[in-house]
Amino acid sequence: MKQQSFADLGVSSAVAGALSRRGIEEPFAVQRLVLGDILAGRDVLVKSPTGSGKTLAFGIGLVERIEADERVPARPVALVLAPTRELASQIVRELDDVAQARKLRVTAVYGGVGLTAQATRAARSHILVATPGRLEDLLQRGAFTLDAIRILILDEADRMLDMGFRPAIDRIVKACPSARQTLFFSATLDGVAGRLADQYTSKAVRHESGTPGVSAAKQVEHRFVAVRENGRVEALLTELGRERERTLVFVRTKRGADRLVKRLGADGVEALAIHGNKSQRQREQALSRFQSGRVDTLVATDVAARGIDVDGISHVINYDPPGDHEVYIHRIGRTGRAGRRGVGITLVGAGDHQEMSQLAGRLGLRQEFGGAGDRQPHQPARQPGAASRRTPPRRRRRSQGIG
Repeated sequence: MKQQSFADLGVSSAVAGALSRRGIEEPFAVQRLVLGDILAGRDVLVKSPTGSGKTLAFGIGLVERIEADERVPARPVALVLAPTRELASQIVRELDDVAQARKLRVTAVYGGVGLTAQATRAARSHILVATPGRLEDLLQRGAFTLDAIRILILDEADRMLDMGFRPAIDRIVKACPSARQTLFFSATLDGVAGRLADQYTSKAVRHESGTPGVSAAKQVEHRFVAVRENGRVEALLTELGRERERTLVFVRTKRGADRLVKRLGADGVEALAIHGNKSQRQREQALSRFQSGRVDTLVATDVAARGIDVDGISHVINYDPPGDHEVYIHRIGRTGRAGRRGVGITLVGAGDHQEMSQLAGRLGLRQEFGGAGDRQPHQPARQPGAASRRTPPRRRRRSQGIG
């Protein structure tokens, strides 16, 4: 059976051509699922996992629904709300060429950069991709209004709620015209997220892309490694010494991320940290170096990693165990994308065993967990205080002519 093309879905030749130049010839499943309804002007609710192609799903739809009129000055007619600066930047990069194909301007609106220049660009753009806090700052300063918004998109709505943006979102939605098209993308449409979706949309068509949980993601190998609490770093170093590409390491706290990067550096492993205390420039530089492969280890907190969409992440390591099954899915979803193989590793201390056992059961990973907390923990490679004689993983790879 012939695969549907973008043209079959009603996408213009200009946008299809822009996608083709990027090597994107056929739509992903979520794009096939929702583009028809978006192009028809319907409100849409989409439950979709990270890495499914949802950004282009709504991006293609909104650029096709907007017309650039060169006779009048540009102003915001489409708004995408996102939880973090990184995700907002990623969305703009993803949409920029398809927007240009339709002679549309797209601008990111987020904190950490100068207000004046950003306000000027935003006021003259057709599409805004904004974090709620900075958008409210610009609205309160009278930089522009939202009274011409025709399409409103809430991306990763569940995460925005987790981050406490509900009041700001309510105010922003109220500032938009009621006669609009609303697209709501979320990892879950249950509970508060589901009630919010119903409140913001009208006669919405509901779609679900992908299978809930992680057991169906056969391209990802899930491993649980028992560790002693004082052997956690050594266990991580062992994993980083194996054959791999880019590795994303998750920790709970900002301070923990910085401490871990410093400790890895002392053992010869170059790593970078990304978290909320880093400036926008520092975060962008870290992502650029990670994406280019100049540094192959990135240590991140959950909130800061929300906008990371980097190809070639072969391993995700939970240095600190995830708080719940949804956090686990979000973290591990950074690897095993687009049909590629990936490895998800969780370090399990004695104090984590009960909680992780329950989490693994809920995710259908009991066999993979295998009672990790009852197995012999990973033993440190050297006695405390002994001089390090190990060859740093990154240096060892270079000495073999790799990288």
